[in-house]
Amino acid sequence: MKKILILFLIFAVSLASVFAGVMIGSVGVGFNDLIRAINGEKSITSYILLKVRLPRTIGAYLGGAALALSGLLLQTYFRNPLAGPYVLGISSAASLGVALYILCGIGISYYGLVGSALIGSLMAMILVLMVASRIRSAVTLLILGLMFGYVFGALERILITFAESEAVHQFVLWTFGSFSGITLEDVPTISFTIISAFFLAFLLAKPLNALLMGEEYARTMGVNVKIARVSIVFLSCFLAAIVTAFAGIVAFIGLATPHITRLIFRTSDHKILIPGVILCGALITVFCDIVSRTIAAPVELPISVATSLFGAPIVMFLILKRKRIS
Repeated sequence: MKKILILFLIFAVSLASVFAGVMIGSVGVGFNDLIRAINGEKSITSYILLKVRLPRTIGAYLGGAALALSGLLLQTYFRNPLAGPYVLGISSAASLGVALYILCGIGISYYGLVGSALIGSLMAMILVLMVASRIRSAVTLLILGLMFGYVFGALERILITFAESEAVHQFVLWTFGSFSGITLEDVPTISFTIISAFFLAFLLAKPLNALLMGEEYARTMGVNVKIARVSIVFLSCFLAAIVTAFAGIVAFIGLATPHITRLIFRTSDHKILIPGVILCGALITVFCDIVSRTIAAPVELPISVATSLFGAPIVMFLILKRKRIS
């Protein structure tokens, strides 16, 4: 009962963070401005609230939740507390796709960036799934995923070496990560895909709990380990791919949030951890997005700056804690 109450509390705070994300920014607005915007008043303030901040905040909310869930799935599957949503080469493949789009002079448009990142991510996801369906060892899959990332990264750096400086600058800006490019037209697509993945993740709660004790134990509990393995890898890759396509590379949310959630709820039961990590990831990412666009206003910092400053100390703490234990 206590954990349910904590879930409701975090849910309420996360909804409040959405309200804060819409209201807080370099341009000051009041509650009355928001009411007038909702009522359909045509003004610059209404445009900022409903066309700029609202879709951006919703994107940060859902994107952070997706990355956090992806990190939880991979940390459970690999039984590695330092696994994150990008360890299987998804971000590197997305980055390579965008590099091909920008650095080869094809053009620069928002949907071109999204499409090229998504194609690169999906190609990597198909490659990883093919490997996952044939290899039983989670450690081997993790190592191969890291190697995929190195190969994609090497190809990307070759393109950078021969590209024009202006194109390189545009590409580097994309790699910083930002939810600012998300529009109201993007929100239905992002919401449908990510929320659908959330429902699929709840179906994996029982297999995830069983896999905590190892694959042999999971088999004795009636879990089809091969299907569970491919489903977990697919879902985690898919979530990371969608977020990377629309927002670029957002660091540390998927790595740090599952640990924060475990500390809050003090449980390994995925029936609690899955909704918990979704809500915590959403709350933390919206908070980091607010910080990134206000702390140095009118200059906007990349969101990965805020997420890294938030997440890196947590990861360092975990590493040092494990070192003391061992």
